Amino acid sequence: MLNTQCSMVIKVCGMRLGSNIREVEALGVDWIGLIFYPLSPRYVATMPDYLPLKAKRVGVFVDESTTTICQRATDFGLHLVQLHGNESPAQCLELKAAMPNIGIIKAFSIENAESLHRTEPYEQCGAVDYFLFDTYCPTKGGSGHTFNHDLLQHYRGHIPFLLSGGLTPDSSLPTHPMLAGYDLNSRFETAPAIKDPQLIKQFLTLNP
Repeated sequence: MLNTQCSMVIKVCGMRLGSNIREVEALGVDWIGLIFYPLSPRYVATMPDYLPLKAKRVGVFVDESTTTICQRATDFGLHLVQLHGNESPAQCLELKAAMPNIGIIKAFSIENAESLHRTEPYEQCGAVDYFLFDTYCPTKGGSGHTFNHDLLQHYRGHIPFLLSGGLTPDSSLPTHPMLAGYDLNSRFETAPAIKDPQLIKQFLTLNP
């Protein structure tokens, strides 16, 4: 259990195989993400034969209906849902009302300072627990590349955020008073949805 002293949330996203989930959970990561976007190469089409018992389960959705999100949350015992599309503040409120005990993460693709100002209506609605800041790309989902972390200085909100976008085992990580954790995905894989525990272990060792 390497991550027991880390104050940051470590989320490993895009997992699918039960044996791999079990390996990664044993490292002490905090959250494990399951992607429910059919166009993703990491799409979870069927129930894995193992779901995390200690790490929290995060379901990732892109422009999905509230009904479908709630059903997946029930079926997979989700603790949080991550909204990675064009979901509105109104839908966030709808989800929070339907699932009051499940956290809501709203993801934003960061291209410039204005990208960060788009968080404001979501903070005002009062239904979002975390933001996730990822690298801008024209298609849905992550790009595997980093964005200019200097842009984070333009975020002055009070909702904590997770940093995503091309993080590697030896990334130079920024500081920010509202930075709550890191989202690890493609740069920690041997193939889509197959995580390399040694690379995750390296990240956790370098960021205790």
